[in-house]
Amino acid sequence: MSRRSPVIAVSDSELNELRSRLLHTRWPTTWPASGRNAGTDPGELRRLVTYWASGYDWRAHEAAINALPSHFADIDGTPVHYLRFDGEHPGSLPIVLTNGWPSSFLELTTLARRLATPSRYGGDAADAFTVIVPSLPGFAFSPQRPSLTDPTQTHEIWHRLMQDELGFEHYAAHGGDLGAGITSRLGEAHPEAVVGIHLMAIAGPVAYDPAGVTPEEQEYLDSVAAWSADEGGYLHQQSTRPLTLSYGLADSPTGLLAWIVEKYRAWSGGEGTLSSRFSDDFLLTQASLYWFTLTISTSFRPYYEYAQGLTKRVERVDVPTALALFPADLTQPPRSWAERTHHITRYTRMPRGGHFAAHEEPELLAHDLTEFFRAHR
Repeated sequence: MSRRSPVIAVSDSELNELRSRLLHTRWPTTWPASGRNAGTDPGELRRLVTYWASGYDWRAHEAAINALPSHFADIDGTPVHYLRFDGEHPGSLPIVLTNGWPSSFLELTTLARRLATPSRYGGDAADAFTVIVPSLPGFAFSPQRPSLTDPTQTHEIWHRLMQDELGFEHYAAHGGDLGAGITSRLGEAHPEAVVGIHLMAIAGPVAYDPAGVTPEEQEYLDSVAAWSADEGGYLHQQSTRPLTLSYGLADSPTGLLAWIVEKYRAWSGGEGTLSSRFSDDFLLTQASLYWFTLTISTSFRPYYEYAQGLTKRVERVDVPTALALFPADLTQPPRSWAERTHHITRYTRMPRGGHFAAHEEPELLAHDLTEFFRAHR
């Protein structure tokens, strides 16, 4: 059975240790000229580190996290943390939201509130969802899966949570990045329960005939290759040698912050300006969650498992699928490419936003979700 519980209580000694590590950062030798194309901007990082050490109020954010509607479920002996936002309307459609990397459940809370109580935001109460936001295994408050070869993959844990634990016979699902893959596998495996899925990203087909690729699809594939060459270093490292990386990031909060802040800047719709999309407190709370729960290493596991062939590839998803593409997100697949693997019934190119759309553009995302699932209630 699930239970409500405070989820985090950082001791004073842990907090003091973090501040000491930040204040005693061993900064690398500066280059003759700094450029963001080479990685995290040193001036921006120093400013954030200074604030994290001496101005940021973790206790206020800790209290806010503990005030969220957190629960824990036991799925085959593995605890799963999740938030539950009950819909304001009787019979609200249940939906499970899944984040990507380098994110956490916190990124989805604003979206969850909009979906659960649309009348507070100018919407119709009849469009309300009952929203479930689990923490991915190995992220924040959900322990990692016990084995690399554990046959119960994350999408199956989600189905057990939604149906066996929470009693939802039918439900919807949404995800971006890692969450898009989990959501796709969920729809593929359980079409009898999943009424539809809403995605912000989509994987290519397991195999395809290059001779049958359209000019628009080839342009997309070329853009993916260019992105991989310029931005994909993190992906290659996390997929091939994640443990080597994890030692440094688990030991240095400055290194951890540098690793994830680079992605918040590069993948958002802020045109390279962090502050236009994310407050310092938001970024540092995300970093603090990774730090205090010691989960940066385990957050790399999905990349390694996929690269090692331990994660099931999506072959064909026949439940109704919506694809919402935000212009600053990592890739922009054409509809025809998405239709090779999914039953696409809604395809939307958003006017703004990026990889972290649930936080950047919750109104746009909530509207698209609402419009799509209205026909599937």
